[in-house]
Amino acid sequence: MPKYLQSMAAKHTWTFTSRLRSRAFGWRGSHLACQRLKEAVTEIKKVARTDPVTAGEGFLSLMERIWPAFQAADTSSGALSGAVYWAQDELLPIAISAPATRKTRDKWLDRLWQAIEDDGVDYLSLVGSRWGELCGSREVASCWADRFLSLLRTAWSDPRPGNYVRGTSVCLSSLLAAGRHQELLEVLALQRFPFWPDRKFGMQALLAEGRMEEALAYAEASRGLNQPEAAIDAACEKILLDLGRVDEAYERYALTANCSSTGLATFRAIAEKYPGHDPKRILLDLAKSSGEPGWWFAAAKDAGFLDIALEFAKAGPTDPRTLSRASCDLLNNDGRFSLEVGRLALQRMIEGYGYELTGIDVIGACKHFMAAAETFGIAAQARVDLLAMATKHGEAVSDILIRHCSVDPQAYPPVTKARVTEQRKWTRRRPARR
Repeated sequence: MPKYLQSMAAKHTWTFTSRLRSRAFGWRGSHLACQRLKEAVTEIKKVARTDPVTAGEGFLSLMERIWPAFQAADTSSGALSGAVYWAQDELLPIAISAPATRKTRDKWLDRLWQAIEDDGVDYLSLVGSRWGELCGSREVASCWADRFLSLLRTAWSDPRPGNYVRGTSVCLSSLLAAGRHQELLEVLALQRFPFWPDRKFGMQALLAEGRMEEALAYAEASRGLNQPEAAIDAACEKILLDLGRVDEAYERYALTANCSSTGLATFRAIAEKYPGHDPKRILLDLAKSSGEPGWWFAAAKDAGFLDIALEFAKAGPTDPRTLSRASCDLLNNDGRFSLEVGRLALQRMIEGYGYELTGIDVIGACKHFMAAAETFGIAAQARVDLLAMATKHGEAVSDILIRHCSVDPQAYPPVTKARVTEQRKWTRRRPARR
């Protein structure tokens, strides 16, 4: 082989490209699509450790394949869209920081823009919002801003509603990266109604100039119909924290800016940001502001405030499985708490709370409750109390408890395997797709 061919770097062969073909996933292929996407991210991040430029090429290749591969998949659950957003969030720093030449980066941007134009459901929204960073320099960002700026001004100046420019986020992000802050604020002033995904660039421009108070007022003025209040609160909270106004940030924004999928995650996020605040006060404030004390049971238990946790569980419908697990976990540490929470878990199950409960869940909760009762020597009274609760209702959970906890096993026919199987099948049935 000639020396000049030996010195050329071999083109990397990506495994994910063959798995993410056009229309590779059907209507029911969302779960597999998410899995393939995670595999692709792992593969690209592995290459980025030794060759960031090649990893940047892999990022481009993945972005180009997202819409063709996923266009036929069901996105109603939001899982696939969330996975695509996560993949962009994980890989964009690699492409932004890759030491690519100006010529290479220009090719990347052209390919990315073509992928955005071909995208049918705006999968690549995060790429557009970080376009200025992808440009790599102010000159490149300014050129991309000029491609859309006049069109954007014309569309937003038109009194007729409904005008839309596909490269809006690309233009605004490029103006920000190019340092053309005044032009950015002027074009945003043409919007008829506040739209936070666009106005956040104006807030960032004000922050870049050190105009913190104006940036805070600008973010507050972005509120309106159908605007993401939590995202606006998070931006305002960060500004106040950067200014050192911690107490004001907590009072005005902390409880709404840090909402997560679970109460425990929300509490941990706030407690981490505000180490000087009393965790018990944070829990009580969260319960009061949300109006759902039961949602914060796990957070209070995890923080060690068992008295507050029990109050939360009694005041709101905490998931029975969560209560049952707490009864089991704290049996040896706090028997009284385990007993009361275990009884509450069974009461909630009997009353119909809990999603897709099974017979195993019910029997498990009963065992935890009885184990706590035995530590106090009141197992017989607890069994009678449980039977009294169960006999007041005629649901499947009550039937299982009566058969399982009856003092006289001959008084009731045994629970057959078919009966339990039927119950589990009914509770686990998923709603049909529409």
